[in-house]
Amino acid sequence: MLKVLKKGLSAALFATFACLPCTAQQYVQGYGVLRLPASSHAAALGGENISNIDDEPAAGWANPALLSVVSDKSIGLNFMTYNSGSIVAGAQFVKAFGERHTGMVAAQYLGFGSMEGRDADGIETGKFTPKDIVIALGYSYLLSERWAGGATLKLTSQNYGGYSSFATSFDLGLNYFVEESDFSLSFAARNLGAQLKSFHNGQTLKLPFTLQAGLSKGFEHIPLRFTLTMTDLTRWSSDDYYLPEGKEKLGFGQLLLNHFVLGLDILPTDYLYLSAGYNFRRAYELKSAGSSKLAGLTFGGGLRLKRFKLGVSFAKYHVGNSSLMFNVGYAL
Repeated sequence: MLKVLKKGLSAALFATFACLPCTAQQYVQGYGVLRLPASSHAAALGGENISNIDDEPAAGWANPALLSVVSDKSIGLNFMTYNSGSIVAGAQFVKAFGERHTGMVAAQYLGFGSMEGRDADGIETGKFTPKDIVIALGYSYLLSERWAGGATLKLTSQNYGGYSSFATSFDLGLNYFVEESDFSLSFAARNLGAQLKSFHNGQTLKLPFTLQAGLSKGFEHIPLRFTLTMTDLTRWSSDDYYLPEGKEKLGFGQLLLNHFVLGLDILPTDYLYLSAGYNFRRAYELKSAGSSKLAGLTFGGGLRLKRFKLGVSFAKYHVGNSSLMFNVGYAL
């Protein structure tokens, strides 16, 4: 049975990554909650990270293959201040089944705060709270001593003042990890899926699909770990990215940089990390929109004890607001 599962997962992952360049969905803004990080450590490393080996419950949110390194019976909570009073909150539970199988149940909530509703004539209809909710079921399998694969099913609902939509999606991931040299290489296809129920006007939103590759490398005699993530690998047109008013296309240099996210961990002890990151695309878009202060930069730190995990990060996702994110985890 294990051999069948192993071969099936390997075949599915190989077929997906082989075919994605030909079939990837065209980017249209929708269900942005699916691209928000659930891990403060990932947020501190630039907000896009699929290769960092981290024993925390939220580690598998962006790359389900990383669930294989999470301790059995781990519980995690995350909270983030977002834009204009919005908040993001989530929870994860990770359970190992034998030596090779790991499962995850998780949820993520994006609330936009209380708003005043009005009808077509401008008459107040009462307050409402628009929100996005994601329910996720994840699974990872150790394909060999160094390779792991995984998949996550995500169900996403949007509810905005009586109007709702619903989508289903999959994340697929691979990870190659050499513990002796602290080297990790990952590939992930995120948000493969479709909208199943649209809002009342029938408008169909496509999910924010992204194909990503990333690596992390620690150094034997220096307490540093470097991470590099390439994202949106199927999007190489200016039309896929934000263009400032009056600009018709991006130069090749900026188009290339938009795919890179850099991160650095400082590891003074085995139990403490300090992180910094730079997201080139976010920096360009925030600067183009008139906000150059700390554009693209992220920072954070955390505590990693045997059972207890704690993390905090700072990032800027919008022109007018900065975000703080907190994670706490415990292995039962």
